[in-house]
Formats: sequence, C-alpha cells, structure tokens
Amino acid sequence: MTVYTFDGTMDGLLTAVFDAFALHEQPEQLLKAGDALPLFCEHTYHVTSDEEKAQRVWTGLEKHLPREAMKLISVSWLSELPELSTPLFQYICKVFRRGDISKHFADPDVLQVTNIARRVLHEQLRMKQFIRFQKAKDGTYLAVVSPDHDVLPLITDHFSDRFNDQPWLIYDAKRHYGFNYDGQTVIRITFEDEASVPFSLANGKLNDEVLSSDDQLLQNLWRTYFKAICIRERMNPRKQLQDMPRRYWKYMTEKQ
Repeated sequence: MTVYTFDGTMDGLLTAVFDAFALHEQPEQLLKAGDALPLFCEHTYHVTSDEEKAQRVWTGLEKHLPREAMKLISVSWLSELPELSTPLFQYICKVFRRGDISKHFADPDVLQVTNIARRVLHEQLRMKQFIRFQKAKDGTYLAVVSPDHDVLPLITDHFSDRFNDQPWLIYDAKRHYGFNYDGQTVIRITFEDEASVPFSLANGKLNDEVLSSDDQLLQNLWRTYFKAICIRERMNPRKQLQDMPRRYWKYMTEKQ
C-alpha cells in the first residue's frame, strides 16, 4: 500500500494530485502529516505544498468539470473533516483520467465528496437562519457563531446584501476569525488577544458597557414574544431539536 501525507491544506491536496501523476503512482490514501499510518503500508511519500503545482491542477479541473462541480469541491473542503482528504484526492485523480464524473454517484468517492458538500451547504442555510445580531453603542451589529463546518465564507455575501446599510461583524469563536462589513467592503479579521474583546466567546453576548441600550430592550422584547407565541399544548421538543439543533442555542437570544 502506498500512502501520501500532506500538510492539511487545499494547496497540499492539489499538489499531491500533481505529484501522483508526475511519479506515475496511485496512492491508496492521502493522510495529514502526523496521522497514524494504516497497517501494511509499504511506501510513504510526503507532499510538499507548491502553489504553482496546485494552481495548475485547479486550472485543469476547471477544464474538465462544470462550475457547479467545482463549487461542490470548494464547499466540501470547508467541512474540515479528516475523512474527506482521501475521497477528494481520488475524485480529482479520476477526473483527469476519465473526465467529468461529477454525476457518477455510484462511484463512492464522488458520492462521499458530494454528500459532505451538501452537509456544509445545509449548515450554511442554518447559519443564515439562526444568527442573532446585537447592536453596539457605536452602531456595529455583532454576531458570534461556532458552526461545525467553516461556513463563514459562504454567508458573507448574504449578509452584505441584506444588511448593506449597516456595519456588522460575524465572528467564528471556534476558528478564531470573523468577517467585518463597514458599509462598503467585507474584510477578514482576527484578534491578537481574544481575552480583551468586548464580547463573550462562550455565549456571544456583548459586554454591558458597549451594548446599545436600545438593543437590550429589543432582546427583552424578543424573549417575551418568543415565550408568548409558544403554545404549550402543541410543544414538540423532538421536532424543535430537529429544526433548531441544540448546538446553536447558546448564541440565540431567545434561548438565553
């Protein structure tokens, strides 16, 4: 068995595809450096990420696959799932050997990559539904999230279109970065010292000294409204958890 290892980046994975063809090899697995090797591993090769090689592979993929398939590949990578590396690597290799296989769902690699991409897209939709903003005294709207997958890059266009007349910051507490919109452009931001930020990473709440007094009133009204429309006789906890998974609750005003 031949196993390739890489640095866990998309450039690294694409470089692995380039090297596999250059070396005339077909490794059975692509693992992140440091992962346990499988039994009966006869040969290993460590891939050194190369931006030029990666770009050549990506450009080649664009010639073989439709735009929608290219999008699914990009989206699947945002899953951050370790089990994606090998099927995505094999999928891309097969494209260069057989052409467009993006609809060949009988192929296990195509099916797994597609299903993972769909999971990411599903969470993207939920983020749009469950994000709750708070208004700071300077007029900026803040939302803190902690999604299972790295979906922030997929939702910024939605919020910059929907709230294009107000500044906002959406911060991923799990991945320690966010996107800030100043009314014109969206930029990616990080904080050097998260301990000093004026909001809680645990529940997303702005500190009292920076929270707008109007927003505190609106939060209280929203909680009251949420409780008022709840008909106890028709409560269905199982259905509620299905529609609104518990992992999102800690950042939702009505659940605090």
